[in-house]
Amino acid sequence: MNSFPRLRAVLQNQPVMPVLRIERAEDAAPLARALAKGGLPAVEITLRTPQALEAIRRVVAEVPEAVVGAGTILNPKHFAQAVEAGATFIVSPGQTPALFDAAADSDVPLLPGATSASEIMMAAERGYEILKFFPAEQAGGAAFLKSLASPFQGIQFCPTGGITPSNAGTYLGLPNVICVGGSWIAPDALIASGAWDQITALAAEAAKLKTA
Repeated sequence: MNSFPRLRAVLQNQPVMPVLRIERAEDAAPLARALAKGGLPAVEITLRTPQALEAIRRVVAEVPEAVVGAGTILNPKHFAQAVEAGATFIVSPGQTPALFDAAADSDVPLLPGATSASEIMMAAERGYEILKFFPAEQAGGAAFLKSLASPFQGIQFCPTGGITPSNAGTYLGLPNVICVGGSWIAPDALIASGAWDQITALAAEAAKLKTA
């Protein structure tokens, strides 16, 4: 549980967490460097491609200014693989007892997902104060998160899923939102073409967004 302050420090340091799906490991380091240059050093590399773990390793080795997290962690095996690759925080779209137990045995903090009152309560029982809310738009959006602020005082969320430049400000204006996760900062087409300057520009715009 002593890892929670480190996770909070990462999430509150920037309004938007880039959620990255990396097809080619060689893109990982220049992508992370471009995002950090734009003011978004912390990134979530999702385990949705065969190259994800190698991408994490490359960013850790080559981009010291980056803070690398691993996303789409579904079980203890994924958790262990991501930690071995060098991830400094772990993100899951949901929660299971086994995943909670794996996190309890690790110094690497977990950001578990929750989209219902029961899931929030189960995570709170484990000592969690920051949760991922995914898929945000499909699960009720900003209006639903706003309704959770009163019954779950002290719980903050990182909504991810359907977040865009047009609605990010609405989420960030909520008192129980610490940051948002989004993929719009690093579109697949720009990654594929190596348009790092354009990604830096998108990151700089996102970094200017304000939380409540």
